[in-house]
Amino acid sequence: MQKKNLLLLFSLFLCCPWQSMAQSLNCTISLKQPGNKAVSFAMKQSGNNWIAANGKRLPLTVSEQRVKDGNATKVTVTLTANENTYYNIGFGLQTSFATDDCDFYLPGFWYHKNLRSPKNAPSFRESKSWNVREDRLSTPLTGVMSKSAGKYWTVTRQIDAPQECLTTALEGEVILSGNTSLGYVGFDNETGKATLTFGYPYMETPKRYIRKLTLIPSITTFAYMKKGESKTLTWILNENNCSDYSDMVEQTWKASYDLLRPQPVAQVNPAQVKAQLTDFFRQSYVDKHPLKYNSGITLRVDQCTPIDEIQLGFCGRVLLNAFNELEYGDANNDKRLSEMGRAIFDSFLQNGFTPAGYILDNAHYDRTQIWDGVHSIRQQSEGVYAVLHYLNYERRNGVRHKDWEKHVRQILDNFLSLQAEDGSFARKFDDKGKAIDATGGSTPSATVPLVMAYRYFGDKKYLKAAQKSVEYLEKEIIVPSDYFSSTLDARCEDKEAAISAVTATYYMAMVSKGKARQHYIDLCQRAAYFALSWYYLWDVPFAQGQMLGDLGMKTRGWSNVSVENNHIDVFVFELGHILNWLSTQTDEPRFAAMYNLMRSSLCQLMPTDERHCGVALKGYYPEVVQHTTWDYGRNGKGFYNDIFAPGWTVASLWELYSPERTQKFFNK
Repeated sequence: MQKKNLLLLFSLFLCCPWQSMAQSLNCTISLKQPGNKAVSFAMKQSGNNWIAANGKRLPLTVSEQRVKDGNATKVTVTLTANENTYYNIGFGLQTSFATDDCDFYLPGFWYHKNLRSPKNAPSFRESKSWNVREDRLSTPLTGVMSKSAGKYWTVTRQIDAPQECLTTALEGEVILSGNTSLGYVGFDNETGKATLTFGYPYMETPKRYIRKLTLIPSITTFAYMKKGESKTLTWILNENNCSDYSDMVEQTWKASYDLLRPQPVAQVNPAQVKAQLTDFFRQSYVDKHPLKYNSGITLRVDQCTPIDEIQLGFCGRVLLNAFNELEYGDANNDKRLSEMGRAIFDSFLQNGFTPAGYILDNAHYDRTQIWDGVHSIRQQSEGVYAVLHYLNYERRNGVRHKDWEKHVRQILDNFLSLQAEDGSFARKFDDKGKAIDATGGSTPSATVPLVMAYRYFGDKKYLKAAQKSVEYLEKEIIVPSDYFSSTLDARCEDKEAAISAVTATYYMAMVSKGKARQHYIDLCQRAAYFALSWYYLWDVPFAQGQMLGDLGMKTRGWSNVSVENNHIDVFVFELGHILNWLSTQTDEPRFAAMYNLMRSSLCQLMPTDERHCGVALKGYYPEVVQHTTWDYGRNGKGFYNDIFAPGWTVASLWELYSPERTQKFFNK
């Protein structure tokens, strides 16, 4: 009997997850002497220590502790220097998942296999194995999901106190000039089985992504440790079941939020923020052309001088800014702001339409050809969205603009003819409605004005088209978790596509009842977790001399842009108040907490007379905020690109701090 019990205990020990994970974890240490190539050592476990597999005595001791908590295991590694040494330590969590059956996840940087990305951006086409700095990621985490097994593994770094140092080179083996808290995470598929990789200090392999569509050779950094010093590193390894990729993202985001618990940055007065943003309206106004506008694209950060270019939506948001300034002007008895806003709308009514009845997407008064002949469904949708808010506002105040209403209905009727059988809209098209780019990733941007038009005009044909667009959205974007190409300047997985999906399903819920309404809420919730995967839950460290760090900026609450453009920004618009609403509909308190975090964080870089934040004029909110070793063309980590588009940043913050706007529109 005693022998049977011993055999049973032994079999349980062999099958326990802790032991299984211990057998699947490998370790490598690279040691460097200045001037020499680094030497790497495969390690093996000996009790609670890792020692060189070849028996060589190393200049540091590596001990490890593991604590199991449900499906997660907390792994704490302590390195102690026996001699002065320069080191890089890395681990691999080997899974049984076949690479071809896997999708990977690095929040805000990598989704599925990044196959939407073009050449010279990180993707499976370039390599099946990648390691990246933790500050590229909204959560310092790497994950892999087996589609056939319905299981996933994640490895999350437990954050150290933020520290960063400047490096002396962009590639190769680099000894760090000081202390950094940044390690790396990634994945390795060289054997055909997926391995999650992680370590400290950071490396980026097989290449580094340093600016849009630009890859350079890899980098491996080495930290210095004096004899007798110790360094403790902690990761949390988690194994769980999931129904699909979306479910993995949701579970992982919840766990990440609960681990990091990001707190609001500061108390914010929305009225004060708006008053500061009006400085942009006052200083950017241009009235010398047939179309009047606030100049808000392609400006120099160090000058903010208006230029002869207008953009309807996307980066320009010219009509939305016009509505914001006239509404604010009316409410605050600021006659100049009211007049400027109305003058912009009047100029577009007189001079802003193409032969087919669309609004001009852009106008270049510094060129012979003012308009390039290309429409985008996103820009047209954003233009109609702004106009409908303007018309609804005016109608509530007893003023009807029948000419504007006629033009809006013409555009929306054009939309109906553009809509494909599957409910999608071409991303770009010409004035005759011929598709230039037929991909449907921007479809949900059209849902919003269609729903608004249904409410404003009372015409069910617009609601029917909106329903059809969301059928496409559900089937082709939300269910497969393929949120792509909602921007105009990128073809990849991007945050704006996810936010557009959240917004479209929210609008449909606003005009639906019963089971249909609940269905749209469910879709909205599912897309919301995906959108939130782009938002930082931690504070990236900056080195002294990197302006953002010197300003005391906290990155929590900001969001990465896309897998092509690895900077952070304040693109939020309606997402904040949708999250707050969704929190009550779904009993998800994390949504409301994220709304409060965004409100507290996204106005940190407001340029004022006393604190310019690196921008020439007050109220011109910065755009390309470079938080990792990636730049949009100039300056790099801790600074902005030299060219920016404050038109959309001002519009985004304005909507963040106007949470009642959408509800007002739908409440008759």
